[in-house]
Amino acid sequence: MNARISHDARIEDYALIGDEQTAALVGRDGSIDWLCLPRFDSGACFARLLGEDEHGHWRIAPKEAKAAKASERDTATCTRRAYRPDTLVLDTEWDTPDGTVRVTDLMPQRDRAPDVVRIVEGVSGRVTVRSTLRLRFDYGSIMPWMRRCDGHRVAVAGPDSVWLRAEPPVRTWGEDYGTHSEFTVGEGERVAFVLTWHPSHERRPRLVDPYEALDGSVTDWRRWARRCRYDGPHRDAVVRSLITLKALTYAPTGGIVAAATTSLPERLGGVRNWDYRYCWLRDSTLALGALLTAGYQEEAEAWRNWLLRAVAGNPAALQIMYGVAGERRLPETELPWLPGFAGSSPVRTGNGAVEQLQLDVYGEVMDSLSLARTAGLPTRPHMWAIQRSLMEFLASAWRQPDQGLWEVRGGRRHFVHSKVMVWVAADRAVRTLERHQELHGDLDGWRRLREEVHREVCEKGFDPKRNTFTQYYGSRELDAALLLIPRVGFLPPDDPRVTGTVDAIRADLGHGGLLRRYDSEEDAEPVVDGLPGGEGAFLACSFWLADALHLTGRPQEARELFERLVRLCNDVGLLAEEYDPDAGRQLGNFPQAFSHLGLVNSALTLFGTEEAG
Repeated sequence: MNARISHDARIEDYALIGDEQTAALVGRDGSIDWLCLPRFDSGACFARLLGEDEHGHWRIAPKEAKAAKASERDTATCTRRAYRPDTLVLDTEWDTPDGTVRVTDLMPQRDRAPDVVRIVEGVSGRVTVRSTLRLRFDYGSIMPWMRRCDGHRVAVAGPDSVWLRAEPPVRTWGEDYGTHSEFTVGEGERVAFVLTWHPSHERRPRLVDPYEALDGSVTDWRRWARRCRYDGPHRDAVVRSLITLKALTYAPTGGIVAAATTSLPERLGGVRNWDYRYCWLRDSTLALGALLTAGYQEEAEAWRNWLLRAVAGNPAALQIMYGVAGERRLPETELPWLPGFAGSSPVRTGNGAVEQLQLDVYGEVMDSLSLARTAGLPTRPHMWAIQRSLMEFLASAWRQPDQGLWEVRGGRRHFVHSKVMVWVAADRAVRTLERHQELHGDLDGWRRLREEVHREVCEKGFDPKRNTFTQYYGSRELDAALLLIPRVGFLPPDDPRVTGTVDAIRADLGHGGLLRRYDSEEDAEPVVDGLPGGEGAFLACSFWLADALHLTGRPQEARELFERLVRLCNDVGLLAEEYDPDAGRQLGNFPQAFSHLGLVNSALTLFGTEEAG
């Protein structure tokens, strides 16, 4: 009988494991319900997260902890779980009447092929454990052909091949279109499963020793975490966020995906379900700043280099997002066979927003490259030429309306945040020329552009009656992105227009003490994003509010908000894109780089000079 993820299932029930090329989500019930192979943006072989058992999953748990049907989910969950400190190695434990058993999950750094390692260990007593594997390639749509070979179970369908083995071998059989194993472990006894993917036309990759993989992964992650320079309050949350950002990095190119998932809903049962397994330019400055300040120059340089490769070419064709290797074609498609998380459909792959015009990304790119140069990252011969080309395009294109930072699908407008970021682009170009006289560019023209944009935004994007900047020219609506005005230097934090904007946004967009990014409710006039239904509080924007409160002289309020946001992390320290304060649950794709970048940057802003203790 098929089990379906119920409305009681929560996004925060999941933990992340990964190998810096893809990632898996592991539930409290011991089931891997999401895994795309071999890359973040490949088709999922486990897609139960967005559907039912028949769409693929791999559960290892005590036999008596029955499969998590909707009505039985609470009885199937673990007793406790945690990452090993400063790693991405997950330990999940069950206490049963017969004893205690632990499952350790990890994805070791790959040599050539991706591996999932799951080690079952008896802690006390003798516990019978069952493994149930249902592989379904292409997002749960393709059932593979299974066979036995050299002690492995081998699944093949089209381009995909997966090999499963157990060490030592255990009783394994096929039933109900799945592969099942059952065995008993006593105290100190271990059984390791290794699942390996490779292209079906190639020979099987070399075998990975699961116990060496475990030891190596723990050592590698802890060595990496020790590089963190932050030593202020909530260091554990900051390090966990940095590890999550590292896990969302596609190591071969340095690109950072926005999240490991697609189509986790921004409102349960709604249509705001998008594919976030790509790299957004909007994250560039925030990511660079966090990595550089926290002590990760190598990762910052890799991200900067990915950025340079991705944006190279015609500046008029600059996209808001790219694939992990810089791919530009990301066509949006719906997968009708998947019912969606908690019935939230459609499920989508690809992202149609890739075709939008968003002027703010020019400012993000210019700001990022300026920051990289200021921080002393090695320059590239073509870097300034690309920046000059972007500025030449902006000089004529900046007056156009666009879809804005939030990728609205309700038509183009003159979004104030977009114009502010045009100002940022001009400002960074001017500052670069003033500091580096060996470079050449239209200094006078960019100074004029900077002044003209600033004047227009203050005239057309500010409501003097309410003492606040607005979402777009002529509107009364507000936008949480306006909280970035003092951060990017458009106006100083003590400017009355800044404090007025912070207060107005807090009053109008506040939701349960957190912050929505804009008014998306159906009674909003007009509904700027063109979509039905609303969404939860946006966690990155809530971190921006904490930063803005700190910058405008309200440090205690900033810290209280930051403390509350940290408490929203799930039991293993992860955040989704949004949070519903009314239902008390996370929403949106998970884990979300934007949210974890917000946590890291807010900690650095609020406590960067303090020591832990």
